[in-house]
Amino acid sequence: MEFQYAYKGASAVENHAGRTDMSFSPDLKREPTYFSGELARPIEFREAISALHDVVVSDLRFKPKDKTAYKEWAAKQELVDFGELARQRAGNAKQLEELQAELVELQRRAATRMSGFYRARQKYFDWLYQKDRDAWFVLDPVITVHPDEVFFECFSQDESSYGRLGASYEVFRNIGSFACGTTNIDYSAALYDELQKIRSYKTTKFGVDPSGFEVKTTGEEDFKEVKIDLPDSWVRGFLQVNSAMALPAQSFDLHPMDVYNACFVLRRRKEKKGPRSMRFHLEPGKPVRIGFDPWGTEITCGRSIFQGKDRHEIRVWGRRRIHILERLIPIAKRFTVHLLGQGMPSFWVADLGHMTFTLGLSGWTANDWAAAGNFDLLAPRKDVDEAAKLKVFEALKKDWLATPDALAASTALPRAQVLGALSAWTQAGRAIFDLAKGVYRARELSRDPLPLDALRFANEREADAVRFVDARAVSLRASATADGMLSLSGAVKDGRREHQPSLGIDADARIVRAECTCNFFQQNKLHKGPCEHMLALRIQHQREVH
Repeated sequence: MEFQYAYKGASAVENHAGRTDMSFSPDLKREPTYFSGELARPIEFREAISALHDVVVSDLRFKPKDKTAYKEWAAKQELVDFGELARQRAGNAKQLEELQAELVELQRRAATRMSGFYRARQKYFDWLYQKDRDAWFVLDPVITVHPDEVFFECFSQDESSYGRLGASYEVFRNIGSFACGTTNIDYSAALYDELQKIRSYKTTKFGVDPSGFEVKTTGEEDFKEVKIDLPDSWVRGFLQVNSAMALPAQSFDLHPMDVYNACFVLRRRKEKKGPRSMRFHLEPGKPVRIGFDPWGTEITCGRSIFQGKDRHEIRVWGRRRIHILERLIPIAKRFTVHLLGQGMPSFWVADLGHMTFTLGLSGWTANDWAAAGNFDLLAPRKDVDEAAKLKVFEALKKDWLATPDALAASTALPRAQVLGALSAWTQAGRAIFDLAKGVYRARELSRDPLPLDALRFANEREADAVRFVDARAVSLRASATADGMLSLSGAVKDGRREHQPSLGIDADARIVRAECTCNFFQQNKLHKGPCEHMLALRIQHQREVH
C-alpha cells in the first residue's frame, strides 16, 4: 500500500541564546492543518515527545548476530591449517602439493573478497543509521489538531508498539491561529537530536507551519516528496489498535516509582529461558503485586491499591517494551494500566498533567497487531447502513470529539448503531478512541480513502466465516439473560465436520466469552482472536436480526 507525502522543506528546531523555534513541516497534499504557540512546559514536552520517538524506532524482533569478524578469523585459520597440513605432507607427491597450493590460493582470494564485502556492508549500514535514519523508519508520525488538544500518533517498526502523545492547550501559551485536522509531519533523526536541546530558560515556540500551504511548491528547492510503500499488515495493525482500546479491560493505577521498580527488575537481570512473562496479582483493596518469570521475583506496589471488585491474575508478555516509559517516570503523576486479559494486549497511560502518553503493547513482541491481535474482530460488528454511518461521522466531525452517548443523542440513533458506526470508522482509519479521556475523535489516517477491499478481511478466518454464512452452513440458537448478556450457540458445518461454537456478547456488542470445539480454539483460545466458526455464528445472528 503506497502513501505519498509532500513537505515544504523539513521540520526543524532552531536554538538561539534566549529562545528555541520548533517548526514541524506538514504534508502539503492534505487539507490545511496548522497550529502555533509557545510551550509553557518545555521540559515535560521534550521528554514526552522523545518517548514517542523511542516508539517509532522500536524494533525488538530477533536479529541474527553479525558474524563478519568470525568469518574473517575462520578464513585465516583455514589458511593456517592448510599450510600446516601441507608441511606435514611434505613427502607426498608433487601433484598433491600443487593442488593444495592452488586450493590455498583460492581460499585466500575468496576470504579477501568476502571480507571486503562484509566490511563495506556494515560500514554502509552504520552510515545509513547515523546520517539517514529516516530510511529505517516506515511512516512519519501523524499529528492531529483538535479544539482541546494536539496529539501525535506513531507505530513501531516491529508492529508491536503504539504510541500516542496528547498535549492539551494548557501546555501552550500565546496560541495563534489554528485549523483542526490531521496531517503527517516530517520527523527526522536530526530533529530528534535538536529536540534534546530544549531548555526551561529558553522560550520555545511550537508550530505546525501553515505557510507550507500558501506557497507554490513546483520547482522549489526545499520541496520534498516522499513515497512509502507500506505492507497491509502495518496499516491494518495501526487501525486495530483503536479497536483494542475500546474493548473492556481490567484497569488500575500505578505510582511512578512502581513502574520504575518494574523496569529496574528487568534491567538487573536477563532471562536465559522461559517463561518470560510478567504477572499482575490484583486483589480488591490490596496493593498490586507484580511477579516476574522465570526468576520468581515479585514486587509489591504499596502505593497502588487495586479498586476492582474481583480478584484477578493476569500474565502479559513482551515486557521489556515498558522501558519506553522510563523517560516519563520523573514527570508522570501516575500510570493507568489497562489489561485486556491473559496474553492479550496492554495499554499504559501516563498522566503528565496537561499531557497524556499512551503506550499500547501487543500480547507478544513477536506478534504484531495485525497477525495476532485481530481486535477489530472482537469489536462491535453490528451492521449499520451507510446513511446511519455518515450521520454519525458528520456529527463526530462537527465537534471533532464526542462520547457514544452524546452521538446517540445528537443523531437520534440507538446506542448500538452508533457503536457499530464508530467501529466501522475506526477500522477505516477515520476515527480514533481516546483511551485517556474516554471519547471518540475524528482522525483521518490518510489523505485518500484506504482500500477497504484489500483490508476488508484481516485474515482467512473472517473470509471463511462469511463463506459459511453464505453457504447456509450455520444453525443458530440465541438467548438473552437478565444482565443484558446475549448468549449465542449453534453448529457450523465445515466440510464433513461439524463444530459447536458458543459466544457471550455484552450490551455493547462485544465478545466477552467464547468457546468452540475446533482445533484453532483449543490451541489458541482467544489469544489470536475468535475462530471462523465463532465469527460465522455472530454474522448469522446479525443477519437474522435484520
